[in-house]
Amino acid sequence: MNWFYNLQRWIGSGLRRSTGTQYTQPESGAETASPVTFDTAMQLSAVWACVKLIAETVASLPFGIYELREGGRVPASLHPLTLLFAGRVNRYQTRVEFWETVLLNLITQGNAYCVIQRVGGRIIGLLPIMSSQVETKLLADGSVVHQYVHDAGVDVLAAASVWHLKLMGNGIVGMSPLAYQRQTLGIAQAAEGAVTKIYRNGAKPSGVLSMDRLLTKEQRAQIRASFDSLTTGTDDRLMVLEQGAKFDTISLSPADIELLASRKYQVAEICRWYGVPSVMANDANGTSVWGSGIGQIVEGFYKLTLRPILEKIEASMLVHLFSDADRMRHEVEFDFEGLLRSDMKGRYDGYRIGIVGGIVTPNECRRLEGLPDKEGGDQLFMQGANLPINLLGKVPATGASNADQAPAN
Repeated sequence: MNWFYNLQRWIGSGLRRSTGTQYTQPESGAETASPVTFDTAMQLSAVWACVKLIAETVASLPFGIYELREGGRVPASLHPLTLLFAGRVNRYQTRVEFWETVLLNLITQGNAYCVIQRVGGRIIGLLPIMSSQVETKLLADGSVVHQYVHDAGVDVLAAASVWHLKLMGNGIVGMSPLAYQRQTLGIAQAAEGAVTKIYRNGAKPSGVLSMDRLLTKEQRAQIRASFDSLTTGTDDRLMVLEQGAKFDTISLSPADIELLASRKYQVAEICRWYGVPSVMANDANGTSVWGSGIGQIVEGFYKLTLRPILEKIEASMLVHLFSDADRMRHEVEFDFEGLLRSDMKGRYDGYRIGIVGGIVTPNECRRLEGLPDKEGGDQLFMQGANLPINLLGKVPATGASNADQAPAN
């Protein structure tokens, strides 16, 4: 069993492990500028925008299960999972709502867990549970269990009863993006708190009110009460200082500490953690190195951010939700064609090239545009004829291949 012992050591070396529990966050780190939790992180507009963009984009994509055949593949319209995703995925959620919940947990916590509901071996439901309430444990025999903590107690779920999606990690659990970016989020939260405090105080700086004579305790209290609105509240009355009184500010202004500039930088920093171009998170001050056109930005976002996530989901579904026999003759796929579609002129030019090149039929192109089939549109067409140079001028331009039209040897 030395090989298994070495495997356990390797798994535990990347992320902390105590009595088999697999952790998804850094073992140690400096204190953050502000406490970071899921709720406080989601209050940052950049985090909300990035998570919302990825979750809703994936959830909105058409999703299909296909049966592999010798001549290609066809939609597996009667497969149990096809029927499941066509209606309610569980008693609470539609397909779109289900994927939004799964992606919300996956992108923020690094792991997503769905309880598999079966009847007679057939999957009849997939119920997401919050990743923050689940602890994954690696047992001594190499099996994995999930401890689900809820209001009624703790449930220990076998790996076969849970569909576990994970981001990069040690192979057992994925690393939590929220946990690893807590320093970045702490700074952003502290900046938000500073701005809130400044505006709650009417943007008034704190300071010192000095007098040219010695005051009694009662006089100091009276003056402090009279001139308190100099530094607090939203009272904008004109204050008159008498008898040599002088007010000196002692706090830095937002401009002095470059608070606004730092907040703009935090938007780009947070977007970097999620692989989202800042311009797609409505950052009007950012620029993109992926090209200036929205089509180029979307294509880069798809290739570098969404495609790895979609591949991970598709592969995980085949492994955890399909039997061995089904896995060999089925595949699952998110259809990203709709999001990457060009404008009408670009699409029609592509259709024309595909049709005259004998790659697609006219009806296949019409279906992509949501148009009905036309009679005779299911056959392939080829424009012109490719001939060897030595036969040019000897064969009719129509490319006929009848024996009486072929050139004599």
